[in-house]
Amino acid sequence: MSLFDNYDVRQLGNLELLAKQAVEGFIIGLHKSPFHGFSVEFAEHRLYNPGESTKNIDWKVYARTDKLFSKRFEEETNLRCHIVVDASSSMYFPDAGDKDTGQVNKLRFSALAAAALMNLLKKQRDAFGLSIFSDELHTHSRCKSSTTHYKLLLSQLDQLLANPERNKRTAAAKSLHEIADSIHRRSMVVIFSDMFEQSEDTEKLFSAIQHLKHNKHEVILFHVVDKGKEMDFEFENRPYIFIDMETGEKVRLQSNQVKDYYKEQMLKFREELEMKCLQYRVDFVEADIHAGFKQILMPYLVKRTKMGT
Repeated sequence: MSLFDNYDVRQLGNLELLAKQAVEGFIIGLHKSPFHGFSVEFAEHRLYNPGESTKNIDWKVYARTDKLFSKRFEEETNLRCHIVVDASSSMYFPDAGDKDTGQVNKLRFSALAAAALMNLLKKQRDAFGLSIFSDELHTHSRCKSSTTHYKLLLSQLDQLLANPERNKRTAAAKSLHEIADSIHRRSMVVIFSDMFEQSEDTEKLFSAIQHLKHNKHEVILFHVVDKGKEMDFEFENRPYIFIDMETGEKVRLQSNQVKDYYKEQMLKFREELEMKCLQYRVDFVEADIHAGFKQILMPYLVKRTKMGT
């Protein structure tokens, strides 16, 4: 079940508030699930590494959990996480036209997910940065952990949602190469994208991801989709006009005429993505825009825990 239904997202519209509620709901959920070992103390502590001074060990936490944690301080930064958001026109699907309905499309979902992730990173006093790209790299910030930095990046996400741009193609490969060259080595890189490159650019895209891995970054690719419509092609059997959101090209057809072929091609596309990610040791996560934010925060937390051990 989604953390917020569409009505909540439309009515609230406040990125900071939604991010805070998403993280708080996620942490509460951890305590009620088999993952209760991820204590809320993770926001204030880090696992003790053998050989370190014992002066900062929190013995009260040890008494409760039988695990050694060191108290963490404001200036500590254990992780740099760079969040990358694809803002090309295909990310505006499903498109509500020019009506500001607040409908959850792939871009709005990605912005909310990025904001929630930054909120969690801020709680952990980890450093985070943000890049936004479409046909070029539009926004690129350094990784910091301050509240001022957090609010600045939220405002950039807000501006992105407030100013939609049509007919913007994807140039993910070029942007990812630029990001790989400019961020601190051994960072975590989290990418939100539908990966809808032109077919001839797919190899270039994975070359860019390989560049990130070559620079010793850990990469999570959230493949953002409207699963019902984009993967399962759940349209009524009637005539539709389908519009390419990046080129404006239109095709009129009866949905059932192409449903089986379309689903077959999308399944093939997804399997190729997964295989490439497996080849390059990239974590691949399908992120359905109607499935809430636990599907984002849990893979991040698992990955972050592995990186800390």
